[in-house]
Amino acid sequence: MNLFKINIEENQRGFVFENGTFIKYLTPGLHKKLSNPKYEVIILDTRETFSIDNYDPIYFMNREELQNDLVFLDVEDHQIALHYKDDHFVDFLNAGLHVFWKTINHHRFTVIDKNEPEILDEKIQNVILKHGIDTQAFIITVEPYEKGLLFFNKVYERILEAGRYFFWYNNKEVAVEKVDTRIRELQVTGQEIMTEDKVPVRINFICQYNIINVEVPILQIQNYEQQLYLQLQMIIREYVGNMKLDDLLKNKKDMAEFVYDKLTAKEEQYGAKFAYAGLKDIILPGEIRDIINTVLIAEKKAHANVITRREETASTRSLLNTAKLMDENSTLYKLKELEYLEKICDKVGHISLNGNNNIIEQLSGLFNA
Repeated sequence: MNLFKINIEENQRGFVFENGTFIKYLTPGLHKKLSNPKYEVIILDTRETFSIDNYDPIYFMNREELQNDLVFLDVEDHQIALHYKDDHFVDFLNAGLHVFWKTINHHRFTVIDKNEPEILDEKIQNVILKHGIDTQAFIITVEPYEKGLLFFNKVYERILEAGRYFFWYNNKEVAVEKVDTRIRELQVTGQEIMTEDKVPVRINFICQYNIINVEVPILQIQNYEQQLYLQLQMIIREYVGNMKLDDLLKNKKDMAEFVYDKLTAKEEQYGAKFAYAGLKDIILPGEIRDIINTVLIAEKKAHANVITRREETASTRSLLNTAKLMDENSTLYKLKELEYLEKICDKVGHISLNGNNNIIEQLSGLFNA
């Protein structure tokens, strides 16, 4: 029987097969091999990936002599593994049997059950951020002004506060419905309503609110903003329909308070907090505006006449009192006379004198008369 030698180097390993059956594992050193056509020796480099053509790795999995040099990892269909070589992340391992040489490097694995779609481990999240986004996992971000409702396969799970959330790609559908919790505005514009005295008016109204219970607009109320608009509309109609036009125009502030009180009573129903309600405009039909303008002008004219008569009466009463005082006091009469003379002189531009030489005596006599 002929023999020949096979030398296995330090970074090599040999696999001996007989008629396709693995019979012996060759470690570094000098080995003798029978010169038999039934024998086949395959030499692998341990610095490369373990692979033998036409042989499935599972064929070698339970061979005791291989355990010191090879590490086997069987990843099931619902799992994913993080592969670390010498404590450095290498890659993600999907379902299947994976084989690695451990003669040079140390291999470590973190096996994760993907049936739980959410990734909570911060270390795994950091690995995904660097290596696995768009291939193995995805991120959903909830902004500081938002809250999210998490669903797995359309089944509601919980509320997500502001932050970043990681999920595996798997056979579960993951969805997040986000709700903006900032203050928002709702307007009722051009709403035509009939007052109690049958006058049609158009109302522009505004309210501000923010959503507190985010489950309500997603899980409990369909078309949330439309339903809230209809509620506001009905409250406005209730108020205007029970008011006469004059009272409505005089008590605009009361309308805002009425609507606000009605809305706050329904906060729990809508999961909201109402911050403000206010009336912007009451728009009247053209003919009603003309009538009101006519009445307003007449009222203003009447008021002006009253003021004029009041002032005339006060002036006449003042003159009467002055006359009585002058009648009782000659000195006061003389002062009043000089006052009017001064006013007359203020309006005289020049004086021309014609006459005889005693003109001064005549003027003096005139003033003393």
